[in-house]
Order: sequence, then C-alpha cells, then structure tokens
Amino acid sequence: MTRHRVAIAASILTADFGNLYRVIRKLERAGVDRLHLDVMDGHFVPNLTFGPDVVSAIRGLTRLPLDAHLMISEPSRYVDRFLDAGSDSVTFHVEIDESDESKRGTLEAIRSAGRAAGLAISPATPVDALEPFIDLLDVVMVMTVQPGWGGQRFITECMPKIDQARQAFAARGRAPRIDVDGGVNRETAAFAGAEGADVLVVGSALFQRRLDTSLEVEAVRQRAVTAREARRAGAPVGAR
Repeated sequence: MTRHRVAIAASILTADFGNLYRVIRKLERAGVDRLHLDVMDGHFVPNLTFGPDVVSAIRGLTRLPLDAHLMISEPSRYVDRFLDAGSDSVTFHVEIDESDESKRGTLEAIRSAGRAAGLAISPATPVDALEPFIDLLDVVMVMTVQPGWGGQRFITECMPKIDQARQAFAARGRAPRIDVDGGVNRETAAFAGAEGADVLVVGSALFQRRLDTSLEVEAVRQRAVTAREARRAGAPVGAR
C-alpha cells in the first residue's frame, strides 16, 4: 500500500523574528515542506503581525514554498503586493466583509499570477460558505482554532469539514489541497491525518525550548500518516 505523505507547513508566528535566518535554516534542516506566514491586520483579527515586506525578506532566505495566510479585512487591496513578494499560495478568509464578486476577483488575480488560491474557514463557518468559489479554489484551509493568535487548543469538532469539503468539491470535479491550521502538534495530528488532510500547519509546537525540531516534525507527520492508515483499516483514531 502506498503511504500518503502528509506535508508539514511551519508557521513562524511564534518564532524569533530577530533571528529569522537561523529560524528558517533550522526549519529546513528539520524537514518541513512549506512555510506558513500569518498576516494579521489588527482589524479582521485583533492581533497585528507583518506585511508583504517581511514576506519578501523571507522569500530571499529560502526556496521552500511560502503560504501567505491573510487574516486581513481587505485582501483585494493588498493581494498584488503579497504576490509580488513571492508567495506561492495566498489564502484569505471567506468571512471577510467583501462581496462574493470581490472575493472571486481576488482569487482570479492569484490564479492569474500562477499561484495557488485559497479560502480559509473559521471554526464557526460551515463548508457551504465555499460553494460560490469552488471553481477557483486550489486550497481550502480548515481552521481548528479561532484565527488571530498562536498556541490555542485544537478544536476537534472541525474535523468533519475535511470530508465535507472533499465531497463538495468532488461533485464539481475539483480536488483542492486541504490544509489544517491551528493547535496542531504530535497529539492532535492524528485527528487531521485520519480525515485525510494534505497539509498540517504546525506553529508553537516547533518552537518549544529544548525541543528537537526535527524529531517534532517527524512525530507530527508520522502520527498523521499512521492515523490515516488506521482509519482506512477501520481502526479507531484518537490522540494519545
């Protein structure tokens, strides 16, 4: 049986921004597959992080794919800057207060630039909210915490959204990449892996003191893959 390889995207939200070069080298050596860049505007979410200039700086430090996760109120105004900064995928939230037409225009702009276009859904948002955009989505990001802060508890009740999204998209001949973002660590990875998530976004779990990052990355990946295979075999899945 072919083993499904789960990709690990490292969120640098809780990393040491004074030593980004060292942080990124460490993550590369640890075997992460992607970097997840949480952009927050202090409006859509209460936290404030960084903008396209930092994304551009990170692009100059690594060849790893960069996933820009825009937790901002008006992505339509800024998407071009994040594309120019070197983002390989750009995901914004379906809950933003913009019209469906505007959201579609932003997704089209991302895809026209040859990048992957995504929408994120917060824990209280149903998968149905993605329906008007299915034809334009390369990425669906299932949030398993409330957007805005790192270090929150993983919300297992969000897991059915993975299969719901797959079925909804399959009915339209689409198969987007499904990312799970929020509270993912070696204990919770089994839930997302069992449901067939493609990318696990891991943040604060990678930046604990005296932690071997390489071992943590491998542990998260292995738990997810093992849980996926156990689910296929009909065995129960849960965190240890």
